[in-house]
Amino acid sequence: MTAARITGIVLIVLGLAGFFTGGFSFTKDRTEAKLGPIELTVKDKESVNIPQWLSIGAVAIGAVVLVLGFRKT
Repeated sequence: MTAARITGIVLIVLGLAGFFTGGFSFTKDRTEAKLGPIELTVKDKESVNIPQWLSIGAVAIGAVVLVLGFRKT
């Protein structure tokens, strides 16, 4: 497989994953205070939304790159 085909497949898979999941979330730990052996930590839940147009664009660009990868050979 050429690099163009692999890139096209990766873009399509990432675009579909972003389209169906809509985003992802993660937990970030922060240390607020440290008083001797006592430590106060706070867990913040962060979320990242992936726009639908970006996911559809990634699938479309991936398809074009994949087709061009097959046409070169």
